Amino acid sequence: MAAAETARAAIAAGAVGVNLEDGTGDPNWPLADPEVQAAKIWAMREAAAAADIPLVINTRTDVYWLGVGAASEPFAAAVERLRAYRAAGADCLFVPGVSDEETIGRLVRALDGPLNVLVGAGMPAIAVLGRLGVKRVSVGSAPMRATLGLVHRIAEELSREGTYAGMTDGAIPYAEVNRLLAE
Repeated sequence: MAAAETARAAIAAGAVGVNLEDGTGDPNWPLADPEVQAAKIWAMREAAAAADIPLVINTRTDVYWLGVGAASEPFAAAVERLRAYRAAGADCLFVPGVSDEETIGRLVRALDGPLNVLVGAGMPAIAVLGRLGVKRVSVGSAPMRATLGLVHRIAEELSREGTYAGMTDGAIPYAEVNRLLAE
């Protein structure tokens, strides 16, 4: 199975953890069959055991992220999927797209495993997530998108005003960058 081969390749590269998403990218069938996902997790778990590596499998359901299914049912769908993934050997249960404290707390209580959420605008602070029982937070592509936003603002300032304060204000000094890269 391709999932087992991916796990073996990740282990060979020195990885000790992998992520597995159930989003398919297919608008006609946006979420993978949960049984197929569970089989992939099981295959990855077996590959890790054969390599004697305690590989962390962070499994993700995109029920909330993609807004799939009836608006009244995402909680039940996410819990059902994640319970199946946990039973198949997933270590961490990732639910991107959920952002309100009530739902996050309900997910923590409903799942038998560590909950991982994707943080961003409108999310509770990490301390609040910790109090709710969240065990892992992911930042995803947000730092890169923030960096690209800064680069865009710098380009706009250079183009419109011919100034560069956005580039220099708050920048890490050159010597500090060199020191950090030498460590």
